[in-house]
Amino acid sequence: MRPITWPENCWPWPSTRPASPTPSRFGSTTRPGRAERVSAARQTIFVTGATGLVGSRLCESLVAGGHRVLAHRRDLGSEPASGPNLTWLSGDLLRRGDWQDALADADAVVHLAGAPVAEGRWTRARKNELRASRIASTEQIVFSLARAARPAAVFLCASASGYYGARGEERLDERSPAGDDFLAALCVEWEAAALGAREAGVRVACLRFGAILSRRGGALARMLPAFRLGLGGRLGPGDRYFPWLHEADAVGLIEWAIQPGGSAEGAVNAVAPEAVRMGEWARCLGRVLGRSARLPLPGVALRLALGERGPALVPGQFIEPRAALEMGYGFRHPRLEGALSDLLR
Repeated sequence: MRPITWPENCWPWPSTRPASPTPSRFGSTTRPGRAERVSAARQTIFVTGATGLVGSRLCESLVAGGHRVLAHRRDLGSEPASGPNLTWLSGDLLRRGDWQDALADADAVVHLAGAPVAEGRWTRARKNELRASRIASTEQIVFSLARAARPAAVFLCASASGYYGARGEERLDERSPAGDDFLAALCVEWEAAALGAREAGVRVACLRFGAILSRRGGALARMLPAFRLGLGGRLGPGDRYFPWLHEADAVGLIEWAIQPGGSAEGAVNAVAPEAVRMGEWARCLGRVLGRSARLPLPGVALRLALGERGPALVPGQFIEPRAALEMGYGFRHPRLEGALSDLLR
């Protein structure tokens, strides 16, 4: 597969988009959104993946900030507690349903749902599930935005740093072409589906998340037991770069991107400014825990244990969050040691 570049009308962020002599068909002149009538003090925000690692913390933060949150999960099961500013919704995002009526009332939509990439071997059936849970669900959300009388002002769709594939020492920002593996192709299709909301006059931002650091889940939580016993070490080759992000900045970037009148648009790399190699990542975690980190899991063992997804989880990517920095986002945890110390001490 050849590297994929951004289409001419889908530049990563506004400062690099060429000026147009006529109003864009993607702009608010085509169809009025809610940006002018939304108060920064209170928005109605529709969130999918609301029980996930990032989604759950995002909902807590939005409610604490005085916003009304419409929190979606696939199956309510034992119904979570709702409150004055928190309403739980359920339903299959791949099918039309009552959730679309709730979405039509939102000022902003945050789409974080998707089958976990790091779970299960990438069989043909699993790949189809990964695609459907991201691309088909995004298409349904875009359809719902398009049919709304007054669509949300902004649609934020999750993507992943896997967009770039394995790139070695190459420095990557939002203008870099996509990679050529399965995960890269998945991200390309995912973002393309999300950008369809521009046709309804909706501002669209796609956050390419690196590995989210949290004690509650994700890569860090899975590694902690071994590291606490002094049995930890790097995954795969220690010279590969490992893009990461503190969970507080994952929430912070989303809140920053969906703020009324915000400039975040197109691709935004959701990774910390400090690029670290996998070997240093493991040593840093060991230092913070006061434990040795000398037992690596070689790349061959990683592939044997995890299959095709093994190398894809630590592909080697030197990614810069150029768009976020240029547009003024201030990272709360820009350096790895400080981020790990905040989470583990």
